[in-house]
Amino acid sequence: MTFAGKVVIVTGASSGIGAATAEYFAKLDAKVVLVGRNEENLKATETACRTANDKAELLVVKADITVDAERIINKTIEKFGQLDVLVNNAGILAGGNILDIDVEQFDRIMNTNLRAVFILTKLAAPHLIRTQGNIVNVSSLAGTRCFPNSSSYCVSKAGLDQFTKCMALDLASKKVRVNSVNPGLIITDIHRRGGMSEEQYATHLEHAKETHALGRVGKPNEVAESIAFLASEAASFITGAILPIDGGRHVMCPR
Repeated sequence: MTFAGKVVIVTGASSGIGAATAEYFAKLDAKVVLVGRNEENLKATETACRTANDKAELLVVKADITVDAERIINKTIEKFGQLDVLVNNAGILAGGNILDIDVEQFDRIMNTNLRAVFILTKLAAPHLIRTQGNIVNVSSLAGTRCFPNSSSYCVSKAGLDQFTKCMALDLASKKVRVNSVNPGLIITDIHRRGGMSEEQYATHLEHAKETHALGRVGKPNEVAESIAFLASEAASFITGAILPIDGGRHVMCPR
């Protein structure tokens, strides 16, 4: 599998799944646009990409996808002249019961996890049509299953799943594919950033051995490789797919 000559935008490339995805695309000879808010972490991802491929062509864009979508697309086209793959990975998490959370939390999560994806997709679509490229959205198991005290996040990801399927239909006639990966519990910083303490997170990981059929949590590279597959020619007849990368969690039932 190669992406030689292809230009790939990865949002949320400063950590976790996004960082692993950017590194993997660089390894596969793509020209990678690294988008994120944390400049120091972006530099670390850039270094990892160059370690994976010392000839990698990279563009680092420090940006907030909720306000900088147009700048992200414009810088990509200015640098590389085209766009072949958009990976909408950036996302945030926060918990709380409906009796306790406020509208600000709901708006913040929806703005990042869904509204920004809409805007990036709309701006990227004309360029993807020219290259007959594709989009891979990074959703979550929470898009297809509901969990207590996670309403804002679950609703945002359910909306993203529906958006993926709608865009697959909207862009199919233009030969642009749109798919989604829906990870289960993957070892990243998203839960800590969402407010979990180290002790809570350790308990969460331990419990996951029982809730994921394969008896373990996932690694960022396992999601990254699935993203690359969906973006590749090997998946040329796949669009509108919602692909669980969750160790079988989506088929498990509470006991």
